[in-house]
Amino acid sequence: MRPRSFGVAVLLAATLAGCAGPPPAATRPPDRAGPTPPVATVADCGTTGVSVVRDTAALTAAIAAARPGSVIALAPGTYGAVEVASAGSADAPITLCGPRDAVVDGGSTTDGYTVHVEDARYWTLRGFTVRGGQKGVMLDGAQHVVLDGLLVTGTGDEGVHLRRNSTDNVVRGLTVRDTGLRQAKFGEGIYIGSAESNWCELTDCRPDRSDRNVVEDNTISETTAESVDVKEGTTGGVVRGNTFDGAGMSAADAWVDVKGNGWTITGNRGTAAPTDGFQVHEITDGWGVDNTFSANTASVAADGYVVNVTRNADRNTVTCDNAAVGAAKGISRGRCR
Repeated sequence: MRPRSFGVAVLLAATLAGCAGPPPAATRPPDRAGPTPPVATVADCGTTGVSVVRDTAALTAAIAAARPGSVIALAPGTYGAVEVASAGSADAPITLCGPRDAVVDGGSTTDGYTVHVEDARYWTLRGFTVRGGQKGVMLDGAQHVVLDGLLVTGTGDEGVHLRRNSTDNVVRGLTVRDTGLRQAKFGEGIYIGSAESNWCELTDCRPDRSDRNVVEDNTISETTAESVDVKEGTTGGVVRGNTFDGAGMSAADAWVDVKGNGWTITGNRGTAAPTDGFQVHEITDGWGVDNTFSANTASVAADGYVVNVTRNADRNTVTCDNAAVGAAKGISRGRCR
């Protein structure tokens, strides 16, 4: 049984010296868009240009026929796994939308992706439920895709994965839970990039530049591995406003593990951290630096730190506006700024 100690809120700590600074303004992720109303009925998907589908065959056909500005509405019901591989545009994205009782089900948790978005651009997937499959939602080479208000649950491995140079995407307002049913160590809630050991398979032996992705306002619980795992090779993303619950996290020791560069982790709230609340690791030389942790509230209640910068403490920043309860080893390894 882990020791559970509770105290008054304290301020978070760490230092930054010789930092190269955040990415330039032109490459920073978009500002927060604010909450989107939930999808309760098909009518919430739009009133004009909407294609309502009621079975898997119709859904597959509608996705294949989609053009910039198309809206595909899922009627309540259960659908099979889907593939998305076309492009909307910046001023006319393609929308796939449905209420919670519209369920895209990938079936067995031992194989396959329930929703696979591959080399697609300017899509919004909103509201519906993604269930089952080895992986819930997989983005490969995707750009400017918005995952908005989905429920992702019951997956064999991770709930949501952005990889193979997926850039400038937003994962917003999701409920992710009950992951890692196949292998606990792969049961992350939201996973950005890929491990160096997979770069030759996925990105021609070069870093997986899944950059400038935003993970905001999500509720993540019942994951066996990290709530959010940010891999080496990724740069300039944001993890903000999320709620984490570490209860049942059997194959990880923090809600958030950052191995990339120039990430902003701010305004998150967490409970029941297994060891530390947030961690920074240098897995590959030159990675795991220039990250900033600010305004997070953490109930660690475990024998660790709120933010454990395991290496390069002088190249990462933890600001003094963070607050914590518990954290037997303290706030961090250094002084806050």
